[in-house]
Amino acid sequence: MAEGLARLIVGANPARTAVRSLAVIVAGAVLVTYGILPVRGSGPSMLPTVKDGQLMIVGRLSYRLRRPRRGELAAVRLEDDRAVLIKRIIAGPGDRLAITRGVVAVNGVTLEEPYVSLRNPWQIDEFALGADEYFVVGDNRGMPMELHTMGRVAGDRLIGPVLW
Repeated sequence: MAEGLARLIVGANPARTAVRSLAVIVAGAVLVTYGILPVRGSGPSMLPTVKDGQLMIVGRLSYRLRRPRRGELAAVRLEDDRAVLIKRIIAGPGDRLAITRGVVAVNGVTLEEPYVSLRNPWQIDEFALGADEYFVVGDNRGMPMELHTMGRVAGDRLIGPVLW
């Protein structure tokens, strides 16, 4: 019986099974190290889109292959490189941005933001983003502006988009 169980676990060729197992472990380690980043949502700033404690997968390679896009959720590395926030990109390089009574305008055009359910009368005078700057903010605009971590972010601080 023990011999049958061993054959069931390692197959007819134990050496081949060991090589395949090692290949799966190495591929998994490479994928997690360079391809994806698991991130857990924390706090209320992204409600209702991202719940506190929600697990998300971020694509680390995406922004190496393309530029970040307005409207997508992205992982943002903070200055200390230890913390990661999930925020929405609402403007990109060269854009002019203003927030008037909670309504966002980019290049003079009001953004359609169906993911924002509550709005406080936030005010930010119009300004232009630099050649490699993005403006990120959470979806919970019902919070006081002072409680949000938001603003200009250099492109190299954007890790990648939320894939799932």
